[in-house]
Amino acid sequence: MLTEKLKARFGGEILDAQNARDEETFAIDRERAYDFFRALRDEPDFEFNFLTDLTAVDWPERKPRFEVVYQLNSLTRGHRIRVKIGVDGADPWVHSVVGVWGSADWLERECFDMFGIVFKGHPDLRRILMYDSFEGYPLRKDYHYNKRQPIVPEIDPVVNPIRSSR
Repeated sequence: MLTEKLKARFGGEILDAQNARDEETFAIDRERAYDFFRALRDEPDFEFNFLTDLTAVDWPERKPRFEVVYQLNSLTRGHRIRVKIGVDGADPWVHSVVGVWGSADWLERECFDMFGIVFKGHPDLRRILMYDSFEGYPLRKDYHYNKRQPIVPEIDPVVNPIRSSR
């Protein structure tokens, strides 16, 4: 039922829709993603008011290489969906959804830090788990597990706060 409502409302904006094991998954284009997500949150038929999780998957052999995956819940309507956006490895970016769901703030930063996917429009996009001089993105499949990282001196972040790398 939800799949039909979404297809009727968004039509061609939905590139793919699947329902496996009662889990509904939709693929959308990154150019229209922000408006799509705002409609999912604001329109009374959907009311997806909770972004549960946001992550990425690296498929080095596929085109596009990455998928940014959003898990959405509607606490008022009692339904949930998964939304995927394909992202090219040569130009890895999507629009930030911090303006739609505040919970996306740190989730997008983590995804940026681990996969190198840029979230355009994010208010404070910088590393959150790795230190600023860390080289590479550890959750990419082509990251070398034994890569030597630069040694950085220990600092006291209260006395000498770390400055943003961006």
